[in-house]
Order: sequence, then structure tokens, then C-alpha cells
Amino acid sequence: MTLPVNSVHTVFPAQVVDVAAPSGGNVYDRRVSGGLSSLGWNVDEILVGGDWPRPDAAARAELTSALDNLDFGEVVLIDGLVACGVPEIVVPAARRLRVVVLVHLRLAAETGLADAVREDLDRREREVLRSASAIVVTSSWAAGELATHHDLPVNRIHSVEPGVDRAPLAHGTDGASRLLCVASVTPRKGHDLLLDALTTIDDLDWHLVCVGALHHAPEHVDRLRARLKTSNAYEKVDFVGPQHGDELDRSYAAADLFVLPSRAETYGMVVTEALARGIPVLATDVDPLPRTVGHAPDGSVPGLLVPPDGLAVALRSWLTDADLRERLRRAARDRRGMLNGWEETSNSLATVLTQVTRSSPPSG
Repeated sequence: MTLPVNSVHTVFPAQVVDVAAPSGGNVYDRRVSGGLSSLGWNVDEILVGGDWPRPDAAARAELTSALDNLDFGEVVLIDGLVACGVPEIVVPAARRLRVVVLVHLRLAAETGLADAVREDLDRREREVLRSASAIVVTSSWAAGELATHHDLPVNRIHSVEPGVDRAPLAHGTDGASRLLCVASVTPRKGHDLLLDALTTIDDLDWHLVCVGALHHAPEHVDRLRARLKTSNAYEKVDFVGPQHGDELDRSYAAADLFVLPSRAETYGMVVTEALARGIPVLATDVDPLPRTVGHAPDGSVPGLLVPPDGLAVALRSWLTDADLRERLRRAARDRRGMLNGWEETSNSLATVLTQVTRSSPPSG
């Protein structure tokens, strides 16, 4: 089969189409696939089931068959969650296909992994990335970190930042007390850091709503709930599970402050989703989050960026200082107009894929 020049096969984990199980990576994959189609690209979307990045035999066979059925020299954009754990499948394919790997997060960067598992995933990912025609990441910080960690040529790594949809301004609740965190409840996202901070300021009026999947690290969730039961803050925290569509919009609309206490990120899409609604952000100052939060046109920061051990002080300041809240809210609303949409993301990715299409064919 010979496809037009502006053609790409995308290989994504099957769960990207499940809007009831949202994640930043899934949203990104869905949006760029649709965006490339809107730009006139012929997008052949291949979805593979399995527990990636460590799939069973059936999932491995499905991926192998999908890649084997593609013609020499065709462009394939593969989500790193699928590609980076199976070099024995992807590296041979990269000898005849133009493979572009989309890395949302280094596999070994996930928290809670045993050392042996982390080292194995790191080795596998390095082998895959070194075989790829190009690598796409979601921030300039991630590009530099990936190049350094895996000793990769920087000119093969391309930063294509996520976009954000325009949204109405959030009305909030009382202007101060409603805190919102949108993130899967896993150790990397730092819910434990946030709860530790909040239990030290239980004398103040606040309520935290945690939106996000609870099934990725159930033992971690159980520990958080057990810890809350021993504190006076138990009635002030709600773990509501994943939300999407109108339900998620209502959670954002009611928020006075958005909080992301992550230990590690590669972009932080939920930050721009909050800023698109004019909601100030409190985030840990890790990795690219300061750049994602950004600045308003006058240079002011639309939120608070603190080390993980600074969350309690920042939260107390937010809840007790009306002038601070007004300054941050004004900066967040000004920052709102500076955010890029998904069209810019799709255009940037199309540029990368065009370069790959025009590059020398694989050596075979």
C-alpha cells in the first residue's frame, strides 16, 4: 500500500479512546490525531490493547503484526508507553520504517518502581529511542532531560507542547477555600505531600476535591485514606475519581485555587487547563512546571511555585491573605489569553513528521 506524502500511522494504547479514563497522555494522543487529520494528513490510527509498557504475549503479537503490515519507509508515530518497553519489536521495525516515538514520561521516571524494574525499563527505553528516526516530547525541559539521561542527539528530539481549549472563567466558590487537584492518585503526583501540608493548617477553612483515577496505585490510595482518618481533616477531603466532560468542567468552575503537588512532571497539562479558566495555581517548582505556569504579560506569576516542603506555608498564605489572592487571580486571568491552542500543537507535530518524511529512508 502506497500512502500520500502527508501520511502517518499512529500506534496508541487502546485506552486513549476511553474518555472515562482520562490522562494527559491520552488527551494529547487523541487531540494530535484529530489535529493532523484536520490539517489534511492521512492518519491511520492503530490501537493496541495490553498492559503497557510490560505487555503480555497477546499484546506483543498484536503490535508485531501491526508493524509488520506496514510498507518500507512509512512514517509511524508510536506512543512511548507502547514502544519503549519492547525494543525487540520496535528496533527491528525501525530498520525499515520511519519510527517517531512520542514520549510523555520516561518509563523509569514513574515513582514506586523496584530498582531492578527501573533499570530494565531504562535499558529498554534507551535502545528504542536510539533506533528512532525522531523523538517527540511535550516540553523543552523534557527534551533536555531525555537527551542527557539517554545520551541522545539533541537534534533528534523535538518539543511539541500540548495545547489547551478556551474555557469560561471559573466563578469559584467563596474566592478562597475550594481547592482542586486533578491528577491520577499515584505517588508521583504528590497527594501525600498535599495532605500532609493541609493537616497542618486544619484551623483554617478549606475543602479539597481530588479528581483523578484511583485504580493505578490502590495501596497508595488506601494509605492516604487511612492517614486522613487519623486527622481532623477527614471530612474536608473528597476523592471523587476520574471526571470528564461537563462533570470535570463543573469541578474547575467551582475551584478557587488549583493545586498540583507533583514530585515529577514533563509538562503538566492540567495547569494550563486551570489557567484557561483564570484559576490561580499552586504547584511544586519541579521540572517544567514553572515554565508551564508561566507569566502574565506584566511579568507576574499567576500562582505560587514552591518546593514540596513549602506547600503548607503557601496554602496558609493563600487562605489568609486577600490581597495575595486578588493579585494571583488577576495574573491568572491575564495569563489565560496567552495560552496556545491545540492547533499550534498539531502544526508543530506536522512539521516534525514532514521532516521525517523527507529524510533518508531507513537503511533496512
